[in-house]
Amino acid sequence: MKKSQSLLILIALFVSLFVSCNQQSNSGGDQKMNAFIDDLMGKMTLDEKLGQLNLPASGDIITGAGSNNNIVDKIKEGKVGGLFNIKSAEKIRAVQQIAVEQSRLKIPLLFGMDVIHGYQTVFPIPLGLSCSWDMAAIEKSARIAAQEASADGICWTFSPMVDIARDPRWGRVSEGSGEDAYLGSQIAKAMVKGYQGDDLSQNNTILACVKHFALYGAAEAGRDYNTTDMSRIRMYNEYLPPYLAAVDAGVGTVMASFNEIDGIPATGNKWLLTDLLRNQWKFNGFVVTDYTGIAEMTAHGMGDLKQVSGLALNAGVDMDMVSDGLLTTLEESLKEGKVSQQAIDQACRRILEAKYKLGLFDDPYRYCDVNRAKNEVFTPENRQAAREIAAQSLVLLKNDKQVLPIQNKKTIALVGPLADNAENMPGTWSVAADFSRSVSLLQGLKNAVGSTANILYAKGTNVVSDPDLDARISIFGKPTKWDKRSQKEMIAEAVAAARKADVVVAAVGESAEMTGEAACRTDITLPENQKELLEALLATGKPLVMVLFTGRPLAIVWEKANVPAILNVWFAGSEAGDAIADVLFGKVNPSGKLTMTFPQNVGQVPIFYSHKNTGRPLPEGKWFQKFRSNYLDVSNDPLYPFGYGLSYTSFDYKNLKLSSTELNSTGELKVSVDVTNSGNYDGAEVVQLYTQDLVGSVTRPVKELKGFQKVFLKKGETRSVEFTLAEKDLRFYNSDLKFVSEPGDFKVFVGTSSANTLESGFVLK
Repeated sequence: MKKSQSLLILIALFVSLFVSCNQQSNSGGDQKMNAFIDDLMGKMTLDEKLGQLNLPASGDIITGAGSNNNIVDKIKEGKVGGLFNIKSAEKIRAVQQIAVEQSRLKIPLLFGMDVIHGYQTVFPIPLGLSCSWDMAAIEKSARIAAQEASADGICWTFSPMVDIARDPRWGRVSEGSGEDAYLGSQIAKAMVKGYQGDDLSQNNTILACVKHFALYGAAEAGRDYNTTDMSRIRMYNEYLPPYLAAVDAGVGTVMASFNEIDGIPATGNKWLLTDLLRNQWKFNGFVVTDYTGIAEMTAHGMGDLKQVSGLALNAGVDMDMVSDGLLTTLEESLKEGKVSQQAIDQACRRILEAKYKLGLFDDPYRYCDVNRAKNEVFTPENRQAAREIAAQSLVLLKNDKQVLPIQNKKTIALVGPLADNAENMPGTWSVAADFSRSVSLLQGLKNAVGSTANILYAKGTNVVSDPDLDARISIFGKPTKWDKRSQKEMIAEAVAAARKADVVVAAVGESAEMTGEAACRTDITLPENQKELLEALLATGKPLVMVLFTGRPLAIVWEKANVPAILNVWFAGSEAGDAIADVLFGKVNPSGKLTMTFPQNVGQVPIFYSHKNTGRPLPEGKWFQKFRSNYLDVSNDPLYPFGYGLSYTSFDYKNLKLSSTELNSTGELKVSVDVTNSGNYDGAEVVQLYTQDLVGSVTRPVKELKGFQKVFLKKGETRSVEFTLAEKDLRFYNSDLKFVSEPGDFKVFVGTSSANTLESGFVLK
């Protein structure tokens, strides 16, 4: 036998032994946990088991000498499994102390919070984060969020939200990662890894909760909490993949969605929560409802609280957020034979397992070190990371005549209703932030220019012209700062400032709470009063930069046609002002790319790049043709396509090459392209790979994202960017819901957006 062969055999034996030992070690850990929980559950009464299923909203249940006696008494009686909406290590320690020192079995509580895009250090809204296309940065944002939240007593976050969203009317598009299943899956994995790390028992990791399971992003009419109805084949191919990716990444908990699926609300849907999630996907964590999700099934027409509570438990729900149904009705349902003791025990066990894995039974105060909170929350290092990541999320939509970056300008006019509003910079779902410490755009510009330039500020207009609407969007500590002056007076002030300036920056768009939960809109254009301000500024003849704040794609057709430069900044977080200034002045070259299509108008909605052809597709290059699938009044084209985003430099794509024109089931296909930075600035480019399955047993999309790489190129530099395609990358769910690939012809596209690509082809054998 040759030495090389002997070496290979020894390596194989070592690997086998290592895997075996590792499996035994993991098995040993499971055995120890199971034995502990078996012993604990053997001591628990039915009320105490049901108590573990109960998740009330707490707020500050202990304030000085006072307390919310109802919740405190329940904790003492063992009738609470966890709490949410309470923060600070000191307060959480005090509540945890009640559970572990004054309840009979001393079972610790879980403490959860909506840590959606950062804790006190707030990162861009998730839709903005996704536009960075940088998985390392996204994971880092979640890691910092976990570090800060865990330092302040929190051990569980209700994030990531991975709902695929293709309707910008829906306010919660701001919470997700856009329209694409592949990109959404990559982001789901990155977020779970960031929150949970490699070891949940470490006190700087927290339990993640993927939501909203499932299909919540497809609510009819773009109206929150509304009905969802779609085919199974669309579910499996287009909407379910990000949830599955999170489960495969080891997410600890799953939140049921508000919507119905096949006529049954998700909270009571056994096919969804048991057949799919547990039996098909092998999820082994616990399922929690959304806020009052069980009680809301009554309004759906599913029965009274007792009926819907039994329905939820039997479907696979383990923990009841706020409804109090599992705690108060299951004992009677058990006596009636409507639920089983086994189902109650299983739900209780799953919650106890999560607490065990978090290490709470070893040390219930592991997240209550006040010194950590003092030293690890909102640190300069975290804020710097937030600033850098925010700059990556900004998307340059237009830059005629190189208005940007702003250079050699002595006087800059900053106008607009969002120019001096620090409270709105973090965006929606920033519940732990101190808004007064956020950086406004005005402050960011001043920080950037110092004494080298003069900043003239004028508000110009309110966010909206209707005071009643303004009141609805000035909530949660994020006022729009309504100005009682007339529109004419405010615009005159802004125009006067513009006339004195070398360049005008207009901070316009939505306020933070014009998107998010229960913040849906039928009109997704810029408010008319803001458009009037832009018209007046353009009339001065001064170069104009539109800094667009938004939590959704907007229909900005007029703005695209008339404003020379548009920078979409989403809501960029705590460090928004400095990050935006970094891009405006060229310290950072914008590299963000859209993850959700911008429509020309709301009538095109839903609009997304990976649509399917009809039997009467519009011929390429045509605007309208009778008896084809098109509109009379507008083209089929989006305003801005998925994957779109400009840079201060330019990137040229050449020499698209395939390693072969054939791909078999066991091989790989290399796809390469030369990308050149042909402009005058160093910059990063997101190189995107798409495929099209030309003939299938079911209809297939015109394009599907299959890979992307974010590459940094110095000006003049050329790099060959290579992707690898395998047979598994071409699989889809067929009409039998089998995950298959089918032999035949494929197109492959590589380019700077879904609408601007080079093209080649191959055959799958």
